[in-house]
Amino acid sequence: MQPDTLSEYIYHLCGEAGACACGIAAVGPVDAGAVALYDGWIARGCHGSMEYLARYGAVRANPAELLPGASTLVMCAFAYGGAVRSALFADYALGDDYHTVLREALAPVAACLEDAVPGSATRICVDTAPLRERYWAQRAGVGFVGLNNQLIVPGVGSAVFLAALLWTGEAQPDEPCAAQCTGCGACVRACPGQALDGRGGMDARRCLSYLTIEHRGELPEGLSLPGRIYGCDICRDVCPLGKGGGEAAVLPALRARPELLALGTDDVLSLGQEDFSALFRRSAVKRAKLAGLQRNARRVRR
Repeated sequence: MQPDTLSEYIYHLCGEAGACACGIAAVGPVDAGAVALYDGWIARGCHGSMEYLARYGAVRANPAELLPGASTLVMCAFAYGGAVRSALFADYALGDDYHTVLREALAPVAACLEDAVPGSATRICVDTAPLRERYWAQRAGVGFVGLNNQLIVPGVGSAVFLAALLWTGEAQPDEPCAAQCTGCGACVRACPGQALDGRGGMDARRCLSYLTIEHRGELPEGLSLPGRIYGCDICRDVCPLGKGGGEAAVLPALRARPELLALGTDDVLSLGQEDFSALFRRSAVKRAKLAGLQRNARRVRR
C-alpha cells in the first residue's frame, strides 16, 4: 500500500478497535522546547515521589528508542465515563484497568499493520513506557492540551485514555492539532490544591489525584478531601471544553461497574484485604492499595 492509503487503513482499524479519535505522527525527536519544559518540571520536584518520571530521558525525548526502526506513531483516544458517576472514584477508574483493556483493543490493529507490511514490527504503549502521550497526540492531530494539563479532543472532550502504537512501516502523518485552550482559567480557580499555575504548569504535589493515588504515607497536615478518595475530576468538570458536546462510545470493559458505584466511604473503611483484592482485581484502583484508600477515606470532609 501507499503511505496515504495506509493512513486510511489505520483510521479504519483504530475505529473498529473502539477509538473515538486517532491520528498519525512521524517518529522523531521531541521538540527541544518541550524537552526543556519537562526537564525543568522534574528539576523543580513537581513530579513528587513519581521517580519513574525522571528516568529514561533519552527515550522520552525520542520514541524511536522504544522500537528500533520505528517511523510511524499512531495515537489513539478511547472514551471513558458516562452519565452515572461515583461519589468516591474518578470516572476513569470505574471500569476495568485501562492499561489492559487498551492493549487488548490495539493488539488486532498491530497485527493487521504487520501483515500489511511484511517484515514490519509494532509496539503498543499504554501509559507505562516513557512516551510523551499528550505531546504526540497533539502532533498527530488528535487534540490539544488545556491549562489543566489534560488532552482535549475537539468534539469529544477530555474524558479519554491515550494509547500509542509504534510501527516500523510508513504512513502519511497528519497535521498537528491547531485548536487551543481558551485560557478561561476555570480549572485554575477550581483546583482544590491550587496545583495549576495558570500558565500550563502543574505541581503534582498539590494535586488531589497524585495525593490520593501515587503518594505513600500520610496526607499533608490539614488536608481534607472534598469527596473523592481516588482521583479528582474537578478541573475537567469545570472546563467548558471538557465534555466536548457529544457522547463518544465507550468500550464495554471501560464502563462503570455497578459494584464500584455502590460503594460508600463507610464501605471502604470496613473492607478487609481479601475483599479489596477481589473487588478491585481488574481495576486501576488497586494501585492505591487498601491502606491508601482507607487513609483517603478517613480524610473525606464530612
